[in-house]
Formats: sequence, structure tokens, C-alpha cells
Amino acid sequence: MTANIQLVSPVDGKVYVERRYAAPAQIDHALTAAASAQAQWKRRSLAERAAYCSAAVDAMIGMCENIVPELAWQMGRPVRYGAGELRGFEERARHMIAIAPEVLAPVEPEPKAGFRRHIKHEPLGTVLVIAPWNYPYLTAVNSIIPALMAGNSVILKHATQTLLVGERFAEAFRRANLPAGLFQNMVLDHAQTAAIIGSGRVHQINFTGSVSGGRAMEAAAVGRFLGLGLELGGKDPAYVRADANLDHSVENLVDGSFFNSGQSCCGIERIYVDKIVYPDFLERFVALTRQYQLGNPLDKTTTLGPVIKPAAAEFVRKQIAEAMALGAKALIDPKTFPADAPGSAYLAPQILVDVTHRMSLMRDESFGPVVGIMAVDSDEQAIALMNDSEFGLTASIWTSDLEAAERIGDEIETGTVFMNRCDALDPALAWTGVKNTGRGVTLSRIGYEMLTRPKSFHLRYEI
Repeated sequence: MTANIQLVSPVDGKVYVERRYAAPAQIDHALTAAASAQAQWKRRSLAERAAYCSAAVDAMIGMCENIVPELAWQMGRPVRYGAGELRGFEERARHMIAIAPEVLAPVEPEPKAGFRRHIKHEPLGTVLVIAPWNYPYLTAVNSIIPALMAGNSVILKHATQTLLVGERFAEAFRRANLPAGLFQNMVLDHAQTAAIIGSGRVHQINFTGSVSGGRAMEAAAVGRFLGLGLELGGKDPAYVRADANLDHSVENLVDGSFFNSGQSCCGIERIYVDKIVYPDFLERFVALTRQYQLGNPLDKTTTLGPVIKPAAAEFVRKQIAEAMALGAKALIDPKTFPADAPGSAYLAPQILVDVTHRMSLMRDESFGPVVGIMAVDSDEQAIALMNDSEFGLTASIWTSDLEAAERIGDEIETGTVFMNRCDALDPALAWTGVKNTGRGVTLSRIGYEMLTRPKSFHLRYEI
């Protein structure tokens, strides 16, 4: 008997959507259809693939008016920011479509008399995309559009908390008249997902989620020689040098710490500030943080919505309490945010000082509206502290000295180095991480290498 799955909204704690998990026969049919459709799709020209994918992007953008409030109900992002994710979705999708002809063109070495030699980019087959709830359109599109452009079929398993996002993708491709079976959205539990991975009927897994989830992906794929793209946890640091533009740094780092209620893969979770500017930076940071309006995300005046669920809020509250027990000081009084209510998903933004790396708050991913800030004496101390983490997705350096940013960036163990910006993504650059943040790449021309395999042609025509 097939069970149901319920999406409980963080807005009011009530069931917002209920769906049935896929039945075994549906899963078998989906995998068969994906393989059959891909066998024909890979023979289509890039221009044809681009036409279908572009039409799907157009269709998705056309649904923006409905998508924005759906996002608020599903994962709590204020409606005033909802359209921003669709703009990012479009930018990434169109960039990956645009670069495909150049990136996927055959590689031709220097001419050799009597031979025709080249390397083609062959599609892998069926790509399983397992997408998270926090940026449900942005993270999914990173894999879906390039996978299709490269000649693969795609099965999407979206997070329970954003079930409707998977359905929106399916509707967009339906409106684009994408060949049947080529893209399929499925509602799967963990056991079903693991069984698909271990079935030998999918050829690449792109997963965004927790470190424990990444380990489960690897366990399910053992012995299958599958490609695994894993974007896992993060504890992204920022370093503010004495020569930084403080107004710019504060404005962007407050936003980087608290946008989306701190639920961003590359959100700022710890900040190191040169002791010379530390007092001034801290005063401005606190003042700007106090301007947030915590409340119902469907209210257009709300700038900070609930976190994904009460349990997530409780985890952050415990981190804060533990840090304070170890000597940290909280600079924001939660009582000044009336919507903050213990036991609920509504959580005031918080800034902690007098923090150390003994505290979970500075070591373990918080994924909530809290940040720890430390004063440092030098670039060397900042580098050591930034690298003192099991994670490495992004790191940002705030300075007016380009050469210093390059030099410091070379020493930081991270997938992306930012200067004077954070919590951002450029689709022309590789999105990747180091250490327990994962493995693999999405976006950029390098992202296509994860979705294709090289096939060499060594043709001798003179004998």
C-alpha cells in the first residue's frame, strides 16, 4: 500500500500539501521511459534541445505570480523576495543553454596526417537530481537544464518541504512539449531513492543536502561506479580587513547572514573583523539587524520569515544557549521581535560576540538567522580561523586591496573566494566545495563535464 507524504507549512504549522509516494510500478515505468526517451533525445541537435529548454524557462517565468506565494507557504520566504529566485533561475538556465554549443563541441587536437581525431562529449544516460527546499528552483535548475542540454534524461526528486516545486518543473516542461519520459518529477521516500540509485538504471546523482545525506548517497551507490555530485554542509566565513568599506561590508554581510532566515548554502555563519575596525563594524551591524521585520511571509512588510520548521529553530536556540553558557554575549534582545516565540518556527535574528571555536555556533552548520563575530589581529589569524572548519563552500574577503584578496584567497580552503560580496553565485563560474562540503561541480563549462563522458575518435583514413 502506497503511503502519503505531508508538507507542513512553517507559516502556520498546518498541512499545506499532501501527496502519495510513487508505487513500485510507477518507478519502474519512469526508469524505463527515461531510458527510452534519452536514446532518442541524445540524437537531437543542440539547437533543438535549446529550443525545448528555453520554452520551459519561459513557461516557468510565466508562472511566477503563483510560485511566489507557494514558496512562502512551503518554506517561509517572504513574498517580497520570492520573485528574486525566479530571476536567478532564469539567469542560470539561460547561461547554461547559451554556452552549450561551445562547451559541448568536439575537442580537436592538432592535425595529424592521415588521421581524423576528436573527442566527443557523450551524455551519461539518466540523471537523478535530488533537490533541497531552501532555494528549490535555483538548486534544481543547476543540474536539470545542463543535464538535458547535454543529452541526458532527468528524474527529479524534490524535498518534501517543496513538493510543489517539482510539479512546477514538470508543468513547465509539459508546456514546452518536451518529449514524454525525458523529464519526470517523482515523489519518493528515502528507501525508494536508495533503491533507484542502486538499481543500475541511473548514471549520475546530483544531490544537495546534509553531510549525512551525502553519505547515504555514497552508500547507496557503492559498486555501481556512478557519478556523484554532492553539495553538502557549510559554515561560510567572512573576513573584514581594516581597509574595507564598512558601509558596504555591513550592508552586505547583514544580508548575507540573515536573508532567507539564514537558510542559505553559502550564507554567512561566522565573521572575523580586524580589531581596528571591529567596534565600528559591530555597532553598524547591530543597528542594521534591528531593522528586520519578523513575521508572516505572506505580509509584504515582512523581511524575515520563519525558518523551515520548529525543530530547526530549536536547534539554533540551543546553539545560542550553549554559546552563552560558554561565555558568548548575545547582542539582540528577542523580545524586540514580537513574532519570536519559543517552540515555533519564528526566530529573531541574533548576533553573538565573545565567541570561540570551542562553541558549536562557530563550528557546526546553523542554517538559521544567527552569526558569530570575532575580532582578529592579522590576516594570518583570520586565515587560520577561516580554515578551522570541516566545511568549505565559499569564503568572502572585504578589502579595498585586490592583491591582498587574491593572496588571502589562495590560502583559504574553499570552493569559491569572494571579494566584497557574499551569498551569491555566478553561473559562469564553477559551483563546488571542499572537505565535507562535498564533491563535484555544477554550472560553468566545468559543470557540463560532470554530465558527459569523453569518447575519443581515432580514425585512420590513409593506409
